[in-house]
Amino acid sequence: MAVDPVLEFAHTLATEALSPGDAAVDATVGNGHDTVVLARAVGEEGQVFGVDVQADAIDTTRRRLAAAGLASRVRLIRAGHETMTAHVPDRRHGRVGAVMFNLGYLPGSDSPLTTTPQTTIPALDAAMRLLRPDGVLTVVLYSGHEGGPEEVEAVEAWAEALPRTLGEALSYRFVNQRNDPPRLIAVEKQGANAEVSS
Repeated sequence: MAVDPVLEFAHTLATEALSPGDAAVDATVGNGHDTVVLARAVGEEGQVFGVDVQADAIDTTRRRLAAAGLASRVRLIRAGHETMTAHVPDRRHGRVGAVMFNLGYLPGSDSPLTTTPQTTIPALDAAMRLLRPDGVLTVVLYSGHEGGPEEVEAVEAWAEALPRTLGEALSYRFVNQRNDPPRLIAVEKQGANAEVSS
């Protein structure tokens, strides 16, 4: 397929923003797929900060990273994504190359937990503060679970309201499918002096 599926396009955008030695954040590690992509992109000298509120997600991701030989490149943190700035060293603030979100629920888990706008919107603001100019934020959105449509709407409204001086936002989705496939919001941060209001 010439047009990338949403997840592949998110990976492409994030990895193209990264170079060996960079820092990146996986704000919702889930089963670790995005974490592995980021860990490969930052190389042996880089570092990924992986955040998730669920112990199962952290454990699964740790095993996936170990199997891929990438564990030393990633610091896993069990915490809400809205607290990510507290877990990334100050020297990395404003210098992170990519932040990835994969919202919704933990695939394969019996947990009823899902991401919500109440924590996701502050997390997006935090991610923008961590990014360097030309850094990339990707947000993969799913609407097929309870609360999903509301979160999609909130994230899209956040992106639409983002000042262009702070970042350029892209919406990417397939529009002629019967189901409601995931969609992507991506932001490239602008200007060295751009700041996000808290």
